[in-house]
Parts: sequence; C-alpha cells; structure tokens
Amino acid sequence: MGVPTARSGSTGLDPELIRQARIAGEGVVKRTPMVSSTTIGDRIGGKVVLKAESLQSTGSFKIRGALSKLRDLGALAHEGVVAGSAGNHAQAVAFAARHLGVPCEIFVPEGASIAKAEATRSYGATVRQIGETVDAAVAAARSRADETGMAFIHPFDDLAIVAGQATLGLELVEDVPDLRRVVVPVGGGGLASGVAIAVKQADPTISVVGVQVDACAPYANQPVAAGPITTLADGIAVKAPGHLTRPLVDAWVDDIVTVGEDEVADAMMFLMERAKLFVEGGGAVGVAALMAERVAPARSGVTAIVLSGGNVDLGVLPGLIRRAETLAGRRLILFVRISDRPGGLARLLSVISEERANVIEVEHVREGVDLHVRETGVQIAMEVRNREHADHIVAAVRAAGYRVSEPTPR
Repeated sequence: MGVPTARSGSTGLDPELIRQARIAGEGVVKRTPMVSSTTIGDRIGGKVVLKAESLQSTGSFKIRGALSKLRDLGALAHEGVVAGSAGNHAQAVAFAARHLGVPCEIFVPEGASIAKAEATRSYGATVRQIGETVDAAVAAARSRADETGMAFIHPFDDLAIVAGQATLGLELVEDVPDLRRVVVPVGGGGLASGVAIAVKQADPTISVVGVQVDACAPYANQPVAAGPITTLADGIAVKAPGHLTRPLVDAWVDDIVTVGEDEVADAMMFLMERAKLFVEGGGAVGVAALMAERVAPARSGVTAIVLSGGNVDLGVLPGLIRRAETLAGRRLILFVRISDRPGGLARLLSVISEERANVIEVEHVREGVDLHVRETGVQIAMEVRNREHADHIVAAVRAAGYRVSEPTPR
C-alpha cells in the first residue's frame, strides 16, 4: 500500500485507502449511533455528542481495522492469520477471519480479560496465553507467523489498520454537521491517527484531542513502568508508540492529555447511570477528560467523544458500584459493639430497620478488637439515601445505647 501525502509537510493516508476500507467493512461494520449528552454539555458548557462505538460488532472499533487488513492481505490470508492483543483486537481479528473463512490464532497476555479471551474463542479462533504484556503477546504472534506462513496482523502499526479505523472519522464528519472537536482514546495510535486524518481531510479546522491514562501514556511522553500495567483502561495500555502511528499522531492529532484511574471509574459509572451505555475503561477516557476538565469543549459547534469499546470485564463492576455509592453518600459502614447474647444483633438491626436503611452485609468481628467478655463486634454495611440519611442512622443507633465507630468508606 502506498503512503501518499494527504497533508502538506506531514505523513498521511490517501482518501482512496479509507474508501476501500469502508467497502471492506460493508455488511459487518455497523454505523454506530451518535448519542447526545445534555448532562455533559450542561456540566461543561458546550454541545456534546457521544459516538457509541461500544455498540459496534465485537464491542469495539477494532473490527473496522481487522476487516480492512484482511481485505488488504487478499490471498495472503488463505494460510490463516495470527495476532497478539489484550482483547479487543483479538476479538475483531477472530470475527473477521471467521467471516471470511480463514484460520485464526490469537496470542493474549496471561492477565488478559477472561471475558474477552472467551469471546475470541467463541468466534472460532485458537487462543494462546503467553507473557505478561501485550508486547509479549505481539512478539509471540510475529514468531508464530514466521514459523507457519500465516499472515501477522498488528493491532495498530499498519496502514491498512489505520485506514479501517479512519472510517469512524468519516462517519463523524457525515453525521455531525457542525463538528468542531473530536476527543478520542489513544492506545497504539491507530484509532486516533485514523480518525484525525479522516476528519481533517474533510475540514482541517476540526480539532482532535487524544486521551491516555496516567499509568500508560507514551504518546504524552510520560515514562511507562516495566512489567504488566494494571488499569481499568487495559484496552489502551500500550507501552510504546508505533513506528508508523507515532508520526501520524504527531502530524494529525492536535493535543494529547491524560486522565487518572479514579476519573476513568467516574466516567464509566456516569455513562452507565446517565447515558445507559456500557463502556469499558479505555473507551470512557474521552468522557473522563471532559468531566475532569482536561479537555474543554469547542467554543462553538459540536464536540464528539468517541466511546471506543464496550467490552467491560464484569469483575470490575462491584468495585465501581461500591465506589460510586460511597462518593454519593449512599453506602454506610458501621462498627458496633453489641451484647454477645441471643437477640443482641436482632435489636440493633431493628433500630436500623426503623430508619429505612437496607442492610447488605453483616460481619461478626471478635478478634483484634478491644471487647468485653460478653460483648461482640459487628460491622454492618448498608445502603442509604444520602449523607444526611447516614448521619441520622448513626445518631439513632447511638441514641439506642450502642457504641458506634465513625462511619468508614467502603
């Protein structure tokens, strides 16, 4: 594939490559909806829409690049394809390979999302776990390709992949008439550069801002620690920029910002509660950036936030919910000393019940606490309406004669 210059003085993509990538995705790639968000707009003072790529086939934008690459390979894919990925690229390649009837092997890190690995298997791919990082999985996939003659598909550092991701940018331009700013997650850089190229080829005055997480932000020139990276945004946890995508990002993306783990968690919960959208950490970083005021909305026109994926690991949801309830004052934990005799706990619970709190967990604590001989400790977790309700419950329990520790966040 050639690399014609599409922008004076910088690297670019021939618009024809993007058009061919769109053709490659016909019948599989969904034109995902634009969802208006008045809540975010009112909060930050701008007009905001959400590009719900979390509703895409396989749950992320990656299917666009995978189908583009398989079309580019043509007959070279007949021996099969192999890829290394933390999950979303894996699912996309497996799905695309099944769609076109070619064998597929996927290498994933040992700590990869179980849900994403199982989804990849469900598409007919052979999944192999190896190493602790995405880089290790990609290296193993390259070696496998060399050994077998299968075609290697890189998760981002490939022009055909970038062209596929650029089709999302075409949809933004076509579906948002007054588009002025795009906020897009940055992992390896394929999505960010592809979207930026597509929208700026249509209108160079549209600004594009990329978002990474503090734990892994090579495009923001932050050092990345050795070894595996633990973050809610695992889908964009790439340790180093691509050789191809780095100059593309530098040339086409106007700015790169970072957000913290707590800000990503807040964005995920906001999208679930207010937008009714199930978005993974890597897909929610754009919302996190606006809510945390790392990015300002466009002064006029529309700001589009790309929600790049919806493959949430269900194991993280309880922690997200507990944290959100605590911050909102809807969760209370009390440690109370009660009589270690029949009926002692029942009397305490009746006091709490009268205050209309919902008890969700009771734990007896007898070790490591200063208790009288005929006394036991109980830690009670409950759902409450708000902080005022919580204060009222504490006062009622104390008024009933119980010794209560200060409420502890959970």
